[in-house]
This record gives sequence, structure tokens and C-alpha cells, in this order.
Amino acid sequence: MGTPPPDIRPRTDADMARITEIYGHHVLHGASSWELTPPDAAEMTHRAHAIEDAGYPYLVAERDGAVCGYAYASAYRPRPAYRDTVEISIYIDDTLRRAGIGRELLQKLIDTCTDLKFRQMIAIVGDSQNRQSIDFHEKMGFVHVGKVRDIGFKFGRWMDQIILQRPLGPGAATPPDRP
Repeated sequence: MGTPPPDIRPRTDADMARITEIYGHHVLHGASSWELTPPDAAEMTHRAHAIEDAGYPYLVAERDGAVCGYAYASAYRPRPAYRDTVEISIYIDDTLRRAGIGRELLQKLIDTCTDLKFRQMIAIVGDSQNRQSIDFHEKMGFVHVGKVRDIGFKFGRWMDQIILQRPLGPGAATPPDRP
């Protein structure tokens, strides 16, 4: 019998110390975030509130009572015509990668955003060399729609961004039904 799936639930302020720790590791050691200095828990909490106050979901994965990952959707762009499109972020405790936590989190985020009647989901993968993240998103129904070359400099080298897109619900087949 395998490891049970994580519990997925909405984020609370009590989760922010652990979320900050997970994100800080990715800032310092990974190309998923292009920040150079990890933000503190107060800043991370401020960001989370802004996302939720704008009507977007912010989820955590818990295993054995401990937060082991998180994911959220936010505005893809600020202009009103983009209101039916979300951009996602997902971060997993580095010691638990490839344990199915990301898949469970992202599927719940897809389902939640579909229920909220968003129509398109965008994933921006930092670093075109990050095949693991690109492959993960493709397995979750995203398709590669673009590459922006050499726009970020981190770890002593220029990095690309890969843009992946996934329709939600009826996608672009009909006009949006959100206000």
C-alpha cells in the first residue's frame, strides 16, 4: 500500500511560516522563482491576502498534519480583458518532490478554478532547462505555447521562461460567463 494522498485545503495564516520556508528554499536553490532574496513571513502573508482578496484560490497540501506544498492562482495580467485567465504557482517541499503532492495540488487548483468559471490557466516555468517542471505541466494537460529567451539572470547564467497553457471548462469555445 502506497503513501496516502495529501490533504488539500485552503491556506490559513497559521500555514505561512511553513509556506515561507518552502518558498525560501526555492528562491535560494531553484529556478522556479526568480526572486533573489527570500521574502519574510509578513511579506508572504501580505501576498497571500492580496491573492485571496482578489478572489483567487490559495491551497496547501498537508501530510501528517504538516504543510508539504502549496499552490495558488492569481491574475495573469491586470487588464480587465484577461479576467478569465489565471496564472498558477506551485511549490513543494524539496524533500518530497516526485511524491504525487504536486499532482494532487494542481488537480485541485484546476478543479477549483474551473468551478470559479475561469477559462484559461497559464503556467510560467522559469528556466527552459527545467524539464521536470515542463513535463509535469504537460502531463497535467498544459501545452507549450511560448518561450521567452534570456530574460532572467540567476545562478550566473541567463534563463528562459517557458509558457504553458491549459483550457478550463469550455475554454475558448464560448463567451465567458463570469461578470
